[in-house]
Amino acid sequence: MDHFKPSSVAHTLRALAWLLAYPDAEHRAALPALREALQAERALSRERLAEIERLIQRLSDRPEGHAPLAVEAEYVELFDRGRATSLHLFEHVHGDSRERGPAMIDLERSYLDAGLMLAEGELPDHLGVVLEYASTQPPAAAREFLGEFAHILQSLYSALLQRESAHASVIAALLDLAGVPACAVPLPAQPELDETWNEPAAFAGCSSAGQEQPIRIQRRPPQGARA
Repeated sequence: MDHFKPSSVAHTLRALAWLLAYPDAEHRAALPALREALQAERALSRERLAEIERLIQRLSDRPEGHAPLAVEAEYVELFDRGRATSLHLFEHVHGDSRERGPAMIDLERSYLDAGLMLAEGELPDHLGVVLEYASTQPPAAAREFLGEFAHILQSLYSALLQRESAHASVIAALLDLAGVPACAVPLPAQPELDETWNEPAAFAGCSSAGQEQPIRIQRRPPQGARA
């Protein structure tokens, strides 16, 4: 597929970030608005939008009143049970090694240089945070920034394909925006997530806080302003 360069990607990036968030009632209620935003900005091909529409339908077509709702349980099982599908990008390349810390610091510095600061409890390498930052940048800079993570996105895309998850369409859309063809790549064997690796702050949205917040980074207050 030929990759085009849309003049605007901000709304699309925000919508894709929202589709990767924990699907609580607030997020499900916003799905019609996300569909409209994606269609209006026209940053993605019709084929990709059709794939994402199937994800939106899957998230929408669930009966209310279940505790927990099946869609929420599926999300936890998909993204919180192993590194191969982790939304924390540096888990894919650094795991628990010491290299992850400096990489996180460098990424957070990029946010601070843009006048943005992380919300409390958020980690800079969460894909939702990365996309929210990218959405504040000019289209060319956003595409270049996504391209820096393309190899990680390819691995995540491949893992989601293996799981036959409709969320693979979101990662494929990000690769489209980066100008990189989405294709399956071989994946190394990955151990299952254990309790020692689980990081409460990173996945707090799966219980009561954190991922349910639509904005994970915010403008840094002016110097001298009261907190």
